Amino acid sequence: MNLFNVYPLYDITPVKAVDCTIIDDKGVEYLDLYSGHGVISIGHTQPDYVAKLKNQIDNLGFYSNAIQNPLQVELAQKLGKLSSLEDYELFLCSSGAEANENALKLASFHNGKSRVVAFDNSFHGRTSAAVAVTDNKKIVAPINAQQEVTFLPLNQIELVEAELAKGDVTAVIIEGIQGVGGLDQGTTEFFQALEKACKKHDVVLILDEVQSGYGRSGKFFAFQHHGINADIISVAKGMGNGFPVGAILISPKFEASFGLLGTTFGGSHLSCAAGIAVLDVIEKLDLQKNVNEVYEYFLEKIKEVEGIIQVKGKGLMLGVEFDFDVAALRKKLIIEKHIFTGSANNKNLLRILPPLTVKKADIDTFVKALKESLEELKN
Repeated sequence: MNLFNVYPLYDITPVKAVDCTIIDDKGVEYLDLYSGHGVISIGHTQPDYVAKLKNQIDNLGFYSNAIQNPLQVELAQKLGKLSSLEDYELFLCSSGAEANENALKLASFHNGKSRVVAFDNSFHGRTSAAVAVTDNKKIVAPINAQQEVTFLPLNQIELVEAELAKGDVTAVIIEGIQGVGGLDQGTTEFFQALEKACKKHDVVLILDEVQSGYGRSGKFFAFQHHGINADIISVAKGMGNGFPVGAILISPKFEASFGLLGTTFGGSHLSCAAGIAVLDVIEKLDLQKNVNEVYEYFLEKIKEVEGIIQVKGKGLMLGVEFDFDVAALRKKLIIEKHIFTGSANNKNLLRILPPLTVKKADIDTFVKALKESLEELKN
């Protein structure tokens, strides 16, 4: 049997990783400034994290949600404290797409409506409703396209208000900062008006923080930069530092009932151990402070590079935009300079999503390599 060939692959085979360094089967070291799509939050093979998972798997890796699991309670309490959302409730699942599926389902149960408003260049996952609210026709199959979804541009609140006034919209789903779409984001004025409009029209406001959450933006959640509250918040990626964990944080306006939501693997003992370890390390190492310090350093250091149109994003969720397709640049950085970066729907954008443990010296390494690569491509 062969693998179903759906991924274009670089000829690199990682076999070990420590913090922000990946080592391949030939012993070559790479600086990881992409974290596997922003998944590695507290660094590769972080010692406390590894110890927590090893201890848990020695005892109990999985049982169903039909029994008591105190690890779920511990995870919920720690997440509420670190995110300053202690009055929210937690539903655990296994991925960002599953989190968004449940967020949309819960919204529709709540107000009995079905149409969703999403935004241009959005990405919310590859499953049924999640991919329907993703603005990429190439990955939306006909069976997904049956969902009722209206896509609107960011930062045009009058268009959103006109749709919500029609009375059939169940939810607005929006990323705190767009990831795959290219690091665009709503303004504070837009987010605040959006929250107000959703309340007025009994529409659930879903904040997709799958990539922008868990401290990556400089606050625990990116929407917290704007002084608003969300009805439902979806999380995944950095939540488990590589272990598949997802969740939705649910505001007090929703009432739970048996069977309303469900999952097989979500909230397993092993996934909860991973989630707890991540939160403990974020707090222990004060990674939020590191994110903001390295962000400020990055903004200054990147000025040394000529030809950049703009730097987009916040914290350690960044995009460096040029006036040309960066595919060749990204390939050169990986193959010749041994630095992992990411791409986006915006072909001119280099995406930077390092572990939250990244150091200023790593930024120096990147900027030096970027300057060399641009010069070499020019010649």
